[in-house]
Amino acid sequence: MPAGEGGLGAADLRPRQTLTNQDDKMTQDTERRQSYPQVGLLIDGTWIYDRPACHHVENPSDESLLGPVPGATPEDLARALTAARKGFETWRRVPMAERAALLRRTAALMHERIEEIATVITLEQGKTLPDARNEVRRSSTFLEWDAEQLQRSYGRIVHTDGPLDQLVVREPIGPVAAFTPWNVPLSAPSRKISGSLAAGCSVIIKPAEETPATACLFARCFIDAGLPEGVLQVVFGDPAQVSETLILSPVIRMITLTGSVGVGKTLTGLAARGMKPVLMELGGHAPVLIGPDVDPAGVAAMASAAKFRMAGQLCVSPSRFLVHRDVYEPFVTEFARGADALRQGDGFAEGIDMGPLANGRRVEAISALVEDARDRGARIAAGGKRVGNKGHFYAPTVLADVPLEADAMHVEPFGPLAACVPVADMDAALSIANSLEVGLAGYIFTNDFAEADRLAAALECGSVAVNNFGSPGADAPFGGYKESGIGREGGMESLDSYTISKTIMRRAARV
Repeated sequence: MPAGEGGLGAADLRPRQTLTNQDDKMTQDTERRQSYPQVGLLIDGTWIYDRPACHHVENPSDESLLGPVPGATPEDLARALTAARKGFETWRRVPMAERAALLRRTAALMHERIEEIATVITLEQGKTLPDARNEVRRSSTFLEWDAEQLQRSYGRIVHTDGPLDQLVVREPIGPVAAFTPWNVPLSAPSRKISGSLAAGCSVIIKPAEETPATACLFARCFIDAGLPEGVLQVVFGDPAQVSETLILSPVIRMITLTGSVGVGKTLTGLAARGMKPVLMELGGHAPVLIGPDVDPAGVAAMASAAKFRMAGQLCVSPSRFLVHRDVYEPFVTEFARGADALRQGDGFAEGIDMGPLANGRRVEAISALVEDARDRGARIAAGGKRVGNKGHFYAPTVLADVPLEADAMHVEPFGPLAACVPVADMDAALSIANSLEVGLAGYIFTNDFAEADRLAAALECGSVAVNNFGSPGADAPFGGYKESGIGREGGMESLDSYTISKTIMRRAARV
């Protein structure tokens, strides 16, 4: 094996013991950081580590460096494309039952390695360890669902009046280029790799350089489950260079991204140059419509838990709270009280409700939104400031009386910031909710079921939750309206973007 190449090693995947006293806890924290796995490129079944670093991973809790990320060279990307082409020809011929079995084995390995994977997620991204464990569990459900769904990817027969039968079959579209973000470093890759492999496609994935080891451990699960060489490649590097190289290559036949609207437009433009389809799950700015007939304290308690989960760094995070004036003041009071009560700290600390933001850029972005809103007349009901002198911590923030022209009402905060606005009626709330060019998730709270149905039908969002802050899982489609994306992930539609229909016209006669 060439120098600088090899596997992650069994020691990198070993489970950890639970320690109780303070000295043991300090030892455990040290071990976590020292055992951060080496990040590598995965090309044609081989791990490559000896490339110049394109990034250095930072622990957002204390700003310490965890390790370098090797950047793929142009030659590496060319090798990855060649491997993906060959891997596709191998994998597309693997029987459906065997593909399903591999996805199930991979999901089982994820459960076995939950502590190792969750630990790395918290080290890289900062979310609390319980949230990280939940991400591993949730991500495994995508594989389990697709393992069943791929065996329901039926064709059909279209009868004609003549001697022809028309057979419609679904075939894998070809090698896929996938791009995933840092906020859900396992969940987003899981959706895309699972869908690609279930459909019979090979895939090259470029995860976020901020959270690379999570993707490497995930890829290791597929390899250990028996995935053939060349079917999955993992590459890192300059985002513009990597995306342009992959998308413009004739090898790649489909592109998928979870990311910002701006990046989605750029990648879609590149894809259009090769007439390649895209699956885009992009940003949002989720409205919350709260009617006059609810218990404001109860809804506020739910809002505090939902808004500040993962420090608000979720594309479905509720952001614009459009509250009927009859319950506005008690809602804001309780919402702010709930935000102030949240415990913030290192994601590994016990009893912590919210970790740090993922990087310093997010802290600066939230600070700018708060300052703009305050300058325009908004009231800071809770938070509104950085916390501590080390790490990327920002207090859970509730803004009240936010003017509609404030940046916080137009720019997705992607952080622990909630903007509250009083409205005279629910039609006014609906108008504000639909006023943006994004529409990923929306939320409605009312005890009037007829009103709930009316608002849900009119809300321009890909998913709408009524009297809860849930979002679709593996068994339901997820995606956005307008600039929030193209296509759907999950549910009966989970393989649609990775397959293509072929019509075979067969004449039932001798020639």
